[in-house]
Amino acid sequence: MPTLIYSHPACLAHETPAGHPERIDRIRTVHQVIRSPLFRATIHREAPLGTQKQILLAHTEEHYQRVLAAAPETGFEYLDADTVMSPGTLPAVLRSVGAACAAVDALIEGEAENAFIAMRPPGHHAEHNRAMGFCFFNHAAIAALHARSHGLSRVAVVDFDVHHGNGTQDIFWSDKDLFYGSTHQMPLYPGTGASSETGVGNIFNAPLKAGDGGAEFKIAMESVILPALNLFEPELLIISAGFDAHVRDPLGSLELVEEDFAWATLQLMEIADTHCGGKIVSVLEGGYDLQGLAGGVGVHVQALMHGSAILDDDDDEGEDEI
Repeated sequence: MPTLIYSHPACLAHETPAGHPERIDRIRTVHQVIRSPLFRATIHREAPLGTQKQILLAHTEEHYQRVLAAAPETGFEYLDADTVMSPGTLPAVLRSVGAACAAVDALIEGEAENAFIAMRPPGHHAEHNRAMGFCFFNHAAIAALHARSHGLSRVAVVDFDVHHGNGTQDIFWSDKDLFYGSTHQMPLYPGTGASSETGVGNIFNAPLKAGDGGAEFKIAMESVILPALNLFEPELLIISAGFDAHVRDPLGSLELVEEDFAWATLQLMEIADTHCGGKIVSVLEGGYDLQGLAGGVGVHVQALMHGSAILDDDDDEGEDEI
């Protein structure tokens, strides 16, 4: 079955101040990649609006109302030093939530085996009651909890963003039927993610140090994340797909390259094939060097499309619009 890709023009309207790394060009770059001829076999769907009911699966009413109230009519509104709203932010955030939940629905209803959420802003730093780190609502966590409306209980999130997904860990912390596994650079923002942080035995952190590359990343995945995920036997796998662990990225100091992201994707697909009929929802998180982001997204989505087939380079330029 083809890979689904969810996107929406709303994420082009989430503006940030000049010099902010979470900028519109990120999603323009992603859309260029996924609209290129190499991805013509995918099915593109418009992201629906997420609902209050969906958001409250992972966040408090207080947090939800705080984000809505902060949405400005003009200019910028800062929720913290890094997390800023413009007039176009709230629609982008709500569409990102809606895309993740719609992808879960589509996979469980048998419309596809996997999906990629090509949306911004990211979400994995958003905690139960706090927006932070460019993130407002936690799309991956919301999608995992939304899956329970279909009768699923064991849902896993695996996160290979360079930054630890403190928000997902916070939301999953006390629920043994939710799995969170993360490779990330440490020390680095937000300061969480030590291997000793284990929740109720459902949290698996495999921190890396500055300068680590593909070899160290594979050891972390093969020694910590993948065995634990296999034992968990997920009914649905969600990937927090951040590409800021790329060697080119300015916000981290890991040295991953495209082949590392492809390898990780294929390993996760193999586990998903074993336990949950291949069902994977991949949610875009970080990635702030445009070339590194394009390369990472390209091989990641190719892997979702083709599995273990050879991943070819694509030199075609995509369109600049959704």
